[in-house]
Amino acid sequence: MTLRIVVPVKYVPDATGDRRFAEDLTTDRDAVDGLLSELDEYAVEQALQIAEAADEAEVTVVTVGPEDARDALRKALSMGADKAVHVEDDDLHGTDVMGTSLVLAKALEHVGFDLVVCGMASTDGTMGVLPAILAERLGVPQVTLLSEVSVAGGVVTGKRDGDVASERLEASLPAVVSVTDQSGEARYPSFKGIMAAKKKPVESLDLSDLDIDAEAVGLAGAWTAVESAAARPARSSGTIVKDEGEGGKQLAEFLAGQKFI
Repeated sequence: MTLRIVVPVKYVPDATGDRRFAEDLTTDRDAVDGLLSELDEYAVEQALQIAEAADEAEVTVVTVGPEDARDALRKALSMGADKAVHVEDDDLHGTDVMGTSLVLAKALEHVGFDLVVCGMASTDGTMGVLPAILAERLGVPQVTLLSEVSVAGGVVTGKRDGDVASERLEASLPAVVSVTDQSGEARYPSFKGIMAAKKKPVESLDLSDLDIDAEAVGLAGAWTAVESAAARPARSSGTIVKDEGEGGKQLAEFLAGQKFI
């Protein structure tokens, strides 16, 4: 049997860009370039490694987002994923993690899965709770924050590293796992992979395809909301200490005044 591996990925604003809020206090995605969330690249990499070690496997990437989110799917496809699913609908604007988990769960049920591999968090929201919520919605075990992961005999096994110790965890398939940025560097897409990605199938779905009411997602269905936002104040000039024999003393007084010492 083919091992069906699905990787939810997210199209996020470039962290090096000038990110800001729109008038409705959602992220202004038109003001900055987007890309595949870096932490999701680790998930794609681990999914590909599991697929390569299996007798027969297929890796599908799924995203929920606007038209530009296809760029994230193409990046994952160029890395080696086999196919993609894009859930796009105007009513998804402003959806929080609860709504996103609902849409992803429905999309996963539509696609079919044995193993879901998630990144540890997105690089924009950084909540890190979606894998657990997704597992709950799907009614399957979760094994999260893994630095190592493998599949054999219908069981997924992984290592979770803590501050003072590491533990081995396992769960029967189907299951949801998440991997950390310590799981191994993600591969760079080759030119051959980039060209091949253009021919790989990308299925488009909307809320009606997944039998989801618009009221359950978007700003109206969000469990969380931003009430206000203000631009970060401009950086003020620092204090310059001129050393004319008393520089050390002035520096110590400044640090003490800031309660650094």
